[in-house]
Parts: sequence; C-alpha cells; structure tokens
Amino acid sequence: MKLITKLSRLTAVTLILLAVVSCTSYKEVPYFQNIDQTTLSATQALYDAKIMPKDILTITVNTTDPQVSSPFNLVAQTPNAANLTSSTTQATLQQYLVNNNGEIDFPVLGVLKVGGLTKNQAEAMIREKLKPYIKEVPVVTVRMIDFKISVIGEVNRPGQFTISKEKVNILEALALAGDMTVYGIRNDVILIRENAQGEKQYHHLNLLDASVIESPYYQMQQNDILYVKPNKTKAKNSDIGSSTTLWFSATSIMVSLASLLYNILK
Repeated sequence: MKLITKLSRLTAVTLILLAVVSCTSYKEVPYFQNIDQTTLSATQALYDAKIMPKDILTITVNTTDPQVSSPFNLVAQTPNAANLTSSTTQATLQQYLVNNNGEIDFPVLGVLKVGGLTKNQAEAMIREKLKPYIKEVPVVTVRMIDFKISVIGEVNRPGQFTISKEKVNILEALALAGDMTVYGIRNDVILIRENAQGEKQYHHLNLLDASVIESPYYQMQQNDILYVKPNKTKAKNSDIGSSTTLWFSATSIMVSLASLLYNILK
C-alpha cells in the first residue's frame, strides 16, 4: 500500500512538472495575448505606400479624348514571349525606374520628384503639372509593379515575395512565409527598412502585444526585410545538433526522475 501511495505521489509530481513546462512554452506562442484589454484607435488612417528609390512605376494619363493624353502614355516595344524566334514585338506600357534622387523622367513634363510621395500624392502632383497641356481634369494612375518584401529566420518558408496589391502587413508577410516555427521569438521580431537616403533602420516589434497593429511599422514597405530570431532552444540545437540535444535531454530527464523516485521510495 505504501508503495502504491508513493508511486501515486510520484505520478502527481511528474504531471505537475509537465504542466508547468507546457504552460511556460505556450505563453510564448500565441500572438496578441492582450487583445481583449487593448483598445485600438478608430480613426487610424488607411495605409498608402510611399514611392522609394529603385521602385518601378507605371503611370497612365486618361482623358475623354485619347489623342490629348497619348503624348503622356509612352509604350515600349518588347519581344513577343510566345514566339522568341520571331521579330514580332508587342507594345507594353512604359515603366519608370525611380533613381537614387527619387526622380523619374516623364514625357513632356520632364524630371519629376516622386520619391517620398504616396501614390495619391504623386497622382495629384502630376495632375497639377498637366494643367497647361490638358484642359479637362485627367485621370492619373500610378502603380508600383515590383513591390517586394523578404521574410527570413524562424519561419517555415523563408524567401522573397512579390506583392501585387502594394500593401502587406506583418501578419500577412508571415502567412506568406508559412508562419513562424515554434522556435521563433515572437516578442522581438526585427523589421529592417531602408529609407530614401539609403540608410538601414532596425525596428523591434512585439507580436505578443496587440497594440503593434497601430505601430507605423505594422504595414511593410517596398524591400522591407522581416527577421524572426530563434529562441535559446533552437540556438542550442544548432550548436550541438538535434540528435545530441535530444539524447542529453532524455538522459537528464531520466536522471531527474530516478533521483526523485529514489527520494520518494527510500
């Protein structure tokens, strides 16, 4: 009877230890743990991406009379992808590469400073400069056609991703990369961003805190890099090797249980 009682105590102690370990690791995994206690701003402005050096843009100008707007809509002749051996070309809309000074060379209007402007601001600026040439108010559309971000570190599918909608937040970026692994540190995700002067900036984000949604870095910009750091467990695994770490962990648990069993049964 005494042996059964001691074994029951041993089982209870073991379950408690496992429960403590499980709770500790679980607290490090869920995003937005304080979301029920967080009040988000109701007046947060909609995000609009800013144009940066090395961005590639397409710009169209449309009016009721196509002949009036045609001088501002250049087309480039490119080889027909369906028949590369043929000299046939197909017309595509001219693309504009933003130089290091944030400028593009636009037909008729000349050099335009678009770096640092949002798309809406760039469209408004071009409409204003078109007034001497077009009597009616034209429809100007600016699009980014090479919006790319990178997600690296402790995610399931690290890589570079092209975003067609020109808007992506941190959670969407992680979703593209297959989400974090269980080894990813969620309270210190690093966003690497290059400003218009080519300077690298590093921002630390806590994804356990729901208020990160209102951070100016929640929405990613062109060429942003999101880095998920590994936790100590993954770092140790990398140093020793997964199999060796597993062996040492199993041995440590067995020794601890043997010691505990000895103390209880003696």
